[in-house]
Amino acid sequence: MEPLEHRVAAHYTTQDLLARIDEALKKQGVETATVDDLKPVDEFHTGGLEATDALLSQLQISAGTRILDIGCGLGGTARHIVHRYGAHVTGIDLTPVFVEIGQTLNARVYLDKAIALEVASAVDLPMGEGSFDLVTMFHVGMNIADKERLFAEVGRVLRSGGQFALFDVMRDDSANPLVFPLPWSDVSENSHVEPAATYVDAAAAAGLSLNAQRYRRDFTLSFFANAFAAMERSGGPPPLGIHLLMGDTAGEKLKNYVANVEEHRVAPVEMIFDKVA
Repeated sequence: MEPLEHRVAAHYTTQDLLARIDEALKKQGVETATVDDLKPVDEFHTGGLEATDALLSQLQISAGTRILDIGCGLGGTARHIVHRYGAHVTGIDLTPVFVEIGQTLNARVYLDKAIALEVASAVDLPMGEGSFDLVTMFHVGMNIADKERLFAEVGRVLRSGGQFALFDVMRDDSANPLVFPLPWSDVSENSHVEPAATYVDAAAAAGLSLNAQRYRRDFTLSFFANAFAAMERSGGPPPLGIHLLMGDTAGEKLKNYVANVEEHRVAPVEMIFDKVA
C-alpha cells in the first residue's frame, strides 16, 4: 500500500472492535445477531441503511448481478445486498481489522459463501477486466487522492454497459477549510474531498458517463438533527452504532461533519455512472 493508504488504514483501525460490538448487541438483548441487527454499526456512512437503499433502489440488481463494493468496511452493504437481492458481492477495504471482522459477521449470518471480502486498494484492484456488472462505493472517495486512478480501475473491472454507483462526501459551494477531526480523517493531510466536477472529469477519462446525480445536503441535515435529538432524549448514543468505529472523539467528529455541511463546505452526493460500450 501507498503511504496515504497506510495512514487511512491506521485511522480506521479500532482495538477490540468485535468484542465491543458483541457487548453492545448483548446490551440490546440480542444473542444471535441477524443482518438487520447489525445495521446500526455496519453501514458506516451518512444516513446508514436509508441512504444505502436510496442509492440501490435506482439500480437493477438481481441474483445474477456480479458486484464489487469498494471500501466495504465491516461488510454491511455487502450483507444487505446479498440478503435483499441474492447477488454475489466481493468487497475490498484497506483496513485489515474491518475485513477480518466482516468475514466473522458474514459467517455468523450464514452469508460467507455469497460474500468475499479482502484487503486491497481501490486504485490497484486485484481483479480482471470486465469482472463486474456493478461497482458500489459509499463514503470512500474522501480518502482517495487520485480520483483518476480510482475511476480508471473501476472502468477496467466493469463490463461494457456496467455501472458505478457511489455516495460520497464532496466539496460544496464554500472553499473555506474543513473543520477537523472528521469521521474519515483526523487531519487535513488524509482528507481528499473534491467537488463533483472532479468525479465527472475522472469518470469521462475512464470511459464512464454520468447517468444520474443527486445532492443530499438536506437529507443529511435532517438525518443528523433526528439522530442528535434522539441521543439527547436518551442521554447518549445507543449501545450499537457507528460511534464504535470512531473512538473517543466520535461525538466531536460527527458534530464537525454536520457543521461543515451546514456551512456548505461539504455535502454528500450520489452519482451513478455507466460504462460506455
